[in-house]
Amino acid sequence: MTNFPALHDEVFHMLDHQLPSFLTYHSPKHTRYVLEQAEIISMHENVSAHDLYLIKTAALFHDIGFIQQYKDHEEAGCEITREFMHRYSFDPADAKKIFGMIMATKIPQRPHTLLEMIVADADLEYLGTDLFYKVSQLLYKEMLYLDPDLDIPSFNQIQIKFLSAHTYHTDFCKNNREEKKLQNLRELMESIQ
Repeated sequence: MTNFPALHDEVFHMLDHQLPSFLTYHSPKHTRYVLEQAEIISMHENVSAHDLYLIKTAALFHDIGFIQQYKDHEEAGCEITREFMHRYSFDPADAKKIFGMIMATKIPQRPHTLLEMIVADADLEYLGTDLFYKVSQLLYKEMLYLDPDLDIPSFNQIQIKFLSAHTYHTDFCKNNREEKKLQNLRELMESIQ
């Protein structure tokens, strides 16, 4: 396995210095949070040490594509990641798994493997937590930059539609985040009536 701390530091240097400043939600802080949640979910899903390493690597890279573009950033992220995989001498089979995990975060999420499910759930874990409203404000600010006409009622409708369609994939998130997510959804729906 490659030197994860060196990889971590290099990727965060890129995120800290190259991400557009309007990305209030898709920020380095978000990547740190997803990395932490991926580790927590992995522990509960009993993955091997090697798989945890791959999951952490995918979580690290999952939003790096925003450096180049907003739409289809996952594909751009895989291209950026490919160069790192080569430079850090990743096994091609491991690199392929990492690309799969990055793509599993694309909305609508369609993960196929447990590793993909873990990264996908880590990316949206906050939906089922008390952080939901705080994080949603960061998302609203980011979306407002892209669409200056977006008002709060319209944003709340987007959130309701998103939460209604969202599904957790891992047993851990189904058992520990689903109920709070549904409560957040109910509160949102009540706030617009």
